Amino acid sequence: MARPVTLFTGQWADLTLEELAEKASGWGYDGLELACWGDHFEVDKALADDGYCQGRHDLLAKYGLKVWSISNHLVGQAVCDNIDNRHQAILSEVIWGNGDPAGVQERAAEEMKNTARAAAKLGVNVVNGFTGSSIWHLLYSFPPNDPGQIDAGFEDFANRWNPIFDVFDEVGVKFGLEVHPTEIAFDIVTAEHAIEAVNGRETFGFNYDPSHLGYQGVDYVAFLERLSDRIYHVHMKDVWWSDTPRLAGVFGGHLNFGDAQRYWDFRSIGRGSINFEAIIRALNHIAYDGPLSIEWEDSGMDREHGARESCAAVKGYDFEPSAVAFDAAFEE
Repeated sequence: MARPVTLFTGQWADLTLEELAEKASGWGYDGLELACWGDHFEVDKALADDGYCQGRHDLLAKYGLKVWSISNHLVGQAVCDNIDNRHQAILSEVIWGNGDPAGVQERAAEEMKNTARAAAKLGVNVVNGFTGSSIWHLLYSFPPNDPGQIDAGFEDFANRWNPIFDVFDEVGVKFGLEVHPTEIAFDIVTAEHAIEAVNGRETFGFNYDPSHLGYQGVDYVAFLERLSDRIYHVHMKDVWWSDTPRLAGVFGGHLNFGDAQRYWDFRSIGRGSINFEAIIRALNHIAYDGPLSIEWEDSGMDREHGARESCAAVKGYDFEPSAVAFDAAFEE
């Protein structure tokens, strides 16, 4: 059976869930990965109103869609980050409050606990998101980092997220970190370090997204092979990077996405540099049978065109593993 192809709704929060569901159904999607912003999935309503979650299912079913996961990237980012005014733009007034950093982090942590509870009420077992990081600014080691600073950053992650993961465990939901620059884990090495920091607890795994790995030079297929037991969800997103030097390199030169001087940029599925066949073969090898969720981003393309063609592309890439050896017919 082919894996369901879903659309992550985070980039579509300007539309109501019903507007997006109708469109996504017409584009060929099997379901939606609901973002916890806009009106797509509201954690407070899910916990306060016994009929809310069934209402979300009913709305999706009206258009032949299902939901396998929800995502709360924006709030998760504030749990470990060094809070500044940038965060006000991505957080609700309730989470931001008066902007006092410690208060923001505390409210964000409580909201992530509630997100796990809301996911359980919805009947899904994965919440995807970000963790934030207190040590991202130490990425380039000059002045030279004290190794203790890095260790302290991973300890901070564990101290802040373990109480959140306790609630995830209580309600039977897993957390999938989208490994990503600005997070506690942004490549294979830091992903493994993050697992060690929480003593290998199974609650913590990954929302795999190759687009955040490829342009860095990280082996995005090896990520699946090395961390196969931690792949709780998969984002299908493409990224292009240049074969020749550019005016701005991997760090982006403080240029906006879509700027022609960039070394890399997100692209619609099949129009970038990611080898999706290799990913599907690796997913087959590790027996991942969850959704393939398209996180659509491409500064140079109409998003509805992109969402439609990406759905068709992913369904074209996906294939089931063989049940028999190709040369079995020759055996006696």
